Amino acid sequence: MGKAKTERRLKDNEAQAVARTLRVSPQKLNLVAAAIRGKKVERALAELEFSRKRIAGAVKKTLESAIANAENNHDLDVDALVVAEAYVGKSIVMKRFHARGRGRASRIEKPFAHLTIVVREVQAVEEAA
Repeated sequence: MGKAKTERRLKDNEAQAVARTLRVSPQKLNLVAAAIRGKKVERALAELEFSRKRIAGAVKKTLESAIANAENNHDLDVDALVVAEAYVGKSIVMKRFHARGRGRASRIEKPFAHLTIVVREVQAVEEAA
């Protein structure tokens, strides 16, 4: 089963949102998460809005939830928020049956993933790109 995970403790200037069991492979979700990592939230929302990836809508919804958590639960300034962390975890893999020729069968695997987004309030925003 593995070792029990300890929850990541948030600092006073951080807020997070978690999306669990998203129907996408972790590799594909990580492509979208890497695109917003380290960026200001306004820029990250704009990139997700015009992204052609199917899962970008769910990532945008999770980022908006993290921004709302920062504003309502932690009293942080929305204009000074940066996506500090965006990481992906592996979830369940559904196995499905696919009939093949000559009475054989093969397995279709449908992976799921978890997404965690942490936003941080910074005083002087320095963005690389």
